[in-house]
Amino acid sequence: MRLAELSDIHSGYTARGRLEPLPEGGVPALQLRDVGTEGAAPGPDFQRYDLGKLPDRYFVRGGEVVFRSRGEPNAAAAIRDPLPEPAVVIVPLVIVRPDRARILPEYLAWAINQPDAQRRLGAEAQGTSLRMIPMAVLENLEIAVPDLPMQKRIVELNALARQEGKLLRQLAASREELVSAILGEAAKAADQKEIV
Repeated sequence: MRLAELSDIHSGYTARGRLEPLPEGGVPALQLRDVGTEGAAPGPDFQRYDLGKLPDRYFVRGGEVVFRSRGEPNAAAAIRDPLPEPAVVIVPLVIVRPDRARILPEYLAWAINQPDAQRRLGAEAQGTSLRMIPMAVLENLEIAVPDLPMQKRIVELNALARQEGKLLRQLAASREELVSAILGEAAKAADQKEIV
């Protein structure tokens, strides 16, 4: 099913000039740097800016998906639901508001981040030095839509696989430190025997 049939899609707010962070006050803003290239959920602690009064369409409250339309990779991330307060989304991020009766935000982000979807987006990307995905290309992206219970299981299994990968990397790093320490002690012991 086309992404545009499953969700409301529009670009974030285009800031006029350079944004200067405020120590307090203002509104939290979700920017490109807040959305990781692996699709992890951003926030909820965002820089704050004085942007004046903005229309509601530029804000996320939780349960939306944001998409990195520029750069590489063009990952999507589900926004935690709920956020402590609404956050304005800044271009080049695109806001995708899924029809939650048909598709879960976490599943939608997962589907956009899959290699096949990324290949299809990449095939229609524009620009040479800075890759950009046009809005129409994102709207026409075909997404497989199983029923909601299956979507939930896919999201849960994906989270477990990510956690397993993280634990395996930590285990490998710990093992490397242990082997290094053991070999270091063995080298010291051998050196001391030679001195005696």
